[in-house]
Amino acid sequence: MTISADGPERVQIVTGLLRDGDRVLLCHRSPGRRWYPDVWDLPGGHVEAGEDPRQSLVRELREELGITASKPSGPPMHQFRTATIDMRIWLVDSWTGTPVNAAPDEHDAVAWFATADLDGLRLAHESHHAMLTAVLDQKPWTGGAGGQ
Repeated sequence: MTISADGPERVQIVTGLLRDGDRVLLCHRSPGRRWYPDVWDLPGGHVEAGEDPRQSLVRELREELGITASKPSGPPMHQFRTATIDMRIWLVDSWTGTPVNAAPDEHDAVAWFATADLDGLRLAHESHHAMLTAVLDQKPWTGGAGGQ
């Protein structure tokens, strides 16, 4: 996923927060990447022109992780907005297949993390730590720094 702030429109991005019991899956963005290099982030990517964001999430998870997730039926659990990005985050609790790094050009690793593992990670967004912790503790997430 490449984020471009060159145009007047906000880039539409979808991401999935994959939870497997007491672990969440994150992707490490390669150090050489232009946008958000050398950080752990949620899998996802751009919504293509004319594409439904929910269907885009299914496509992105298949492309990046090699899994088949169901199209989300409800609203995103969180929406993160900046001047250039509109990112929707859906909680994904079930899928078919085993997540792997199917997009090595975008990530150099994918890994599962428990709550205790999150403190030492460089995450792509400040609000991710509190969001991931709340999801792992199965508490409602109401947003936080950088979110709307």
